[in-house]
Amino acid sequence: MILDDKKTAFIALGHFLKQFSQTPYVRDEQLVGNEAFFTRFEQAMASAVHYNGWFTLDQVQIAVRSWSDALTEQQLDQWALPYDFEREPLKNVGLILAGNIPLVGFHDFLSVLFSGNRVSVKMSSNDQKLLPILAEYLCLVQPAFAERIHFVEERLADFDAVIATGSNNTSRYFEYYFSKVPNIIRKNRNSVAVLNGAETQDELIGLGSDIFTFFGLGCRNVSKLYVPKAYDFDAFFKAMFEFQEVIHYEKYSNNYDYNKAVFLMSNFKLLDNEFLTIKEDTSFASPISSVFYEYYDDVEQLKNDLIRDEEKIQCIVSNDLIADSIPFGQTQFPRLWDYADGVDTLSFLLKL
Repeated sequence: MILDDKKTAFIALGHFLKQFSQTPYVRDEQLVGNEAFFTRFEQAMASAVHYNGWFTLDQVQIAVRSWSDALTEQQLDQWALPYDFEREPLKNVGLILAGNIPLVGFHDFLSVLFSGNRVSVKMSSNDQKLLPILAEYLCLVQPAFAERIHFVEERLADFDAVIATGSNNTSRYFEYYFSKVPNIIRKNRNSVAVLNGAETQDELIGLGSDIFTFFGLGCRNVSKLYVPKAYDFDAFFKAMFEFQEVIHYEKYSNNYDYNKAVFLMSNFKLLDNEFLTIKEDTSFASPISSVFYEYYDDVEQLKNDLIRDEEKIQCIVSNDLIADSIPFGQTQFPRLWDYADGVDTLSFLLKL
């Protein structure tokens, strides 16, 4: 397959997904395959919500909107520009996907096919409703993909390379089991925000999106704040009230009650607004319904500290305080070249 054929197929998929990125859905009768796939995907979105108690329809739509925005001709062209696609490796690449947020493994799926390889997908039991339908749609638009996409229910087999995502514990198993083939093994990471007190209310509301979208379950969710000494949290908490409805979701509410109780029994000092606790802590991974914070004295020293801990950090949010940081409210809308863990997946796959 030539690169233009792959681009055309994924651009078509982007148009298809755009129909579901808002409520009510906007059906485009001109799209190829819409008669067969529109209702199926609509039902799959609803099924994903019922199948996984952490998924809500609003948050499935956020994931869909992120991908509909990314799968455009301009974005795909910009992503492809630095690479050489003259040769198709046509290797069998196994994917072991996570299931913490909707379509979390789609970038790896896209990268394998875009690089000219075959993909064998082992989905998480927590997120298995959406991707197979999107794969079918791709095969309708570009039938040559049909021989390059396989979903497996048991263990992966006959693979030339592997991309696996899991926890720090499962990563040790992955590293051992897949050590004889080229691999990318993804571990736990968290995202942080650096504040200086000059943030606008809109920026802090954007930070709220970075914290609460997907209930904080994604590696791109902000789980820790860095604030200057004597930082006043009043503006922060005022902005967070935009997200107070989160406490009405039972699973989130149960976690809030439990984690708050654990903190209080341990005599930790907390700031609390009845749906979010914040706690001073040097760790990066805060529990659901909580965000850690840490004071800093000097931004330059903080930059050095963040570089030292870069293997624990997925992304950094700030108002240009840190180089290459992400604007507030944008963590869940990465560009195609914003690679997870800073590993250039496409380069890895093209060299197979």
